[in-house]
Amino acid sequence: MSKVYTITNQKGGAGKTTTALAVAAGLSLKGYSVLSIDLDAQSNMTYTAGAKADGATALGVLTGEIRAGDAIQKTGSGGIIPASKALAGADAFITDTGKEYRLKEALEPIRGEYDYIIIDTPPALGILTINALTACDSVIIPAQADIYSLQGIEQLAETMKPVKKYTNPDLTIEGILLTRYSPRSVLSREVAELAQQIAGKLGTKLFRATIREAVAVKEAQISQQSLYSYAPKAKVTEDYSRFIAELLGEE
Repeated sequence: MSKVYTITNQKGGAGKTTTALAVAAGLSLKGYSVLSIDLDAQSNMTYTAGAKADGATALGVLTGEIRAGDAIQKTGSGGIIPASKALAGADAFITDTGKEYRLKEALEPIRGEYDYIIIDTPPALGILTINALTACDSVIIPAQADIYSLQGIEQLAETMKPVKKYTNPDLTIEGILLTRYSPRSVLSREVAELAQQIAGKLGTKLFRATIREAVAVKEAQISQQSLYSYAPKAKVTEDYSRFIAELLGEE
């Protein structure tokens, strides 16, 4: 049975999609079978993975029109269920009883086929994020090293409370990952201390690994490649490698 991670933070610019892509690519390089799911109408994960967003997508999976297995496209970092721009209206048309369980139920027939499933979410706490939280085992929260991004973590934690109570009692927060982090910056270090306090309140941890800001990230996205294939020796790629090792308990 696969381990399912949701990568989420309602604050935009936190490195959520970059992290989801890097985790999927890094796990795939380690020999694991990986499925990525793009629930963000902006389709950034879909674009960077080189997937097509005009056929079977996550939207059809959520509405029950398409089986999850039939929506999977193959990429260099495993399979992906691509996003659709129409996901932007999901809160308006996914409204019936049991709407929170759509993704969880759709994934059940294929969970045994993958070691890891990585879900990328929109920067909003609507029905798509609720579906991701209901379907996953644990949450990874990327947070830019600034105060506004940390505020988003506390808001996300409040959203998780009813999810744990009603739809996914085993849901946990795997940890908080600081992105766009500069170890030489006093502000970044102060934010890290605050993030550590927030992690303690939420009963989780602040990952020791941090992710620096780097132009290689945007260049890789433009070239539709993973960081591991575009810039395997870049410092930011090493950052993600350390994070994945920590996530897997290899450190």
